[in-house]
Amino acid sequence: MPQTDIPRVALYLQDAHPIRDGMSYAQYAEQRGFEAVWQAESRLVRDAIVPMAAFAAVTERLHVGSGVINNWTRNIGLLAATFLTLDDLAPDRIICGIGAWWDPLAKNVGIDRRKPLKAMRETIEILRKLWAMENVTYHGEFHHVNGIELDVVHGRREPRHIPIMIGATGDQMMEMTGEIADGAVLNYCVPPEYNDKALELLDKGARRAGRTLDDLDRPQLIVCSVHEDHAEAIRGAKRLLTQYLAQQPHIAKASGVGPDVVQNIQSILGWPATKEQIEKAMVYVPDELVLHITATGTPEEARAKVKEYLKRGATCPILYPLGDVRLMIDTFATR
Repeated sequence: MPQTDIPRVALYLQDAHPIRDGMSYAQYAEQRGFEAVWQAESRLVRDAIVPMAAFAAVTERLHVGSGVINNWTRNIGLLAATFLTLDDLAPDRIICGIGAWWDPLAKNVGIDRRKPLKAMRETIEILRKLWAMENVTYHGEFHHVNGIELDVVHGRREPRHIPIMIGATGDQMMEMTGEIADGAVLNYCVPPEYNDKALELLDKGARRAGRTLDDLDRPQLIVCSVHEDHAEAIRGAKRLLTQYLAQQPHIAKASGVGPDVVQNIQSILGWPATKEQIEKAMVYVPDELVLHITATGTPEEARAKVKEYLKRGATCPILYPLGDVRLMIDTFATR
């Protein structure tokens, strides 16, 4: 029986589980009425494309999204061909979630993230043309292509319908998302009220393109730590927050976390962080912060928290399970 009255729900997977376990979770989520599975690509640990292909291959209806890849490290032609290939595997079920990446990771691998707005705009312009099966010549600041097209000889030549969702954090990127994308992947580790400003910016950008906020899908990543024991659920969420508040300062800033919390954690964590360092630094993450920026607690408490994000404009929770994945799926099952 359905456990929730939340009509749309999706699963988020990162690197905490073997890929074959992720395939099983994707199948189970599909059986329980989830609409999509999103695969992360963040730290230097797991690329998104291989798991996306695996999830697409073992499901029939589930949409499969990248949550999110970056627009810097794949040649634009290869990027377009990669998603064409995924669409061949799962026609009209693939979602391209893309973001501007983050420092210090980008800088540490030699990427200079200059003019991120212009770089993202150019990327999306060319992707759309290529997926429309056009022959493209484009000379921008970041991309230079001459007479390229998706050279399909033996497969489907028709245009591909691959929604582009930007994982925006900064105000200008959020506004541009409203203008040029099919929607936004709203951030995780933020409180529900974070969405208020995000929606204003999305709407502003949408109106610049002759659209409204209602024309944009707004799925939101939400850390979800579900356990019948409230205290154990909090402890599970703290492990994740400890690592991400230190390593992804843009998320810490967006979630309103004070610099003292981040500095205390960073003074203990190395790169990459060890499990021992994370356990030691967890004491600096207050319970109140966990409950403020995640859906953590018993199944009833987690469902109630997710509804707060929906009331603030998210259209579909993308739930990042901590702990028992099947329990979380059952908690939000729609059938």
